[in-house]
Amino acid sequence: MAGNPAGKVAVVTGAASGIGRACAVRLARDGARVAVLDLNGGEAEGVAEEIRAAGGTALSATVDVADRANIDQALADVRERLGPVAILVNSAGKEGFKRFLDITIESWTSILTVNLTGTFHCCQAVVPDMVEAGWGRIVNISSSSAHSGQPYMTHYVASKAGVMGFTKALALELGPAGITVNTIPPGFIDTPMTRRNEERGFFGSTVDELAARTPVRRAGLPEDIAAACSFLVSEEAGYITGQVIGVNGGRNT
Repeated sequence: MAGNPAGKVAVVTGAASGIGRACAVRLARDGARVAVLDLNGGEAEGVAEEIRAAGGTALSATVDVADRANIDQALADVRERLGPVAILVNSAGKEGFKRFLDITIESWTSILTVNLTGTFHCCQAVVPDMVEAGWGRIVNISSSSAHSGQPYMTHYVASKAGVMGFTKALALELGPAGITVNTIPPGFIDTPMTRRNEERGFFGSTVDELAARTPVRRAGLPEDIAAACSFLVSEEAGYITGQVIGVNGGRNT
């Protein structure tokens, strides 16, 4: 199976819901032993229980990706219970909608700390395992808004564009060690967060109306992102690194 990481340990951040949850469930189905990490520990454990009920191996941990000590502590537990980390999916993220002139330095710093610095923390924490093994896969979830821009999300878009640049640079450095690093910038994905933002009027339209303007005429699903992630962590994707793999229904080409 193209996405089969059987027996390998996969860490997924932001895995309690949405895209992160879909990636964790898919990698477990592919045979990985999955660590479900999220700031919401209760929901993370629910996802781990779902994986175990389906016959997979999973554990959960409450993790704030902005807190390096918290990350290191959680990964120490992952190594003790599951083994060294071979696959990392950075899906934890924080969004924000504000007029540019209303963005405070606190809001700017908070979003960049979670989305960009959090990705840095998690990668730096697991790369030694991958270097030692001579094999590793990192998938960073960015955003198609870094291609197209998005009004009232200057801080968010800047952070996700940073993830893309970070991915490209890290891929060049880690390639000789047998580690690939790629990023998936999702397009318009129907997640609980998307629905909340629809209710708050942040899109200026409905999910259905936006989906109708997408070339494939539907909103994306978290499982669409998980399918791409499954391939990128596979053996077959070993010659793909430093790439921006858009999964967006044709909204951005």
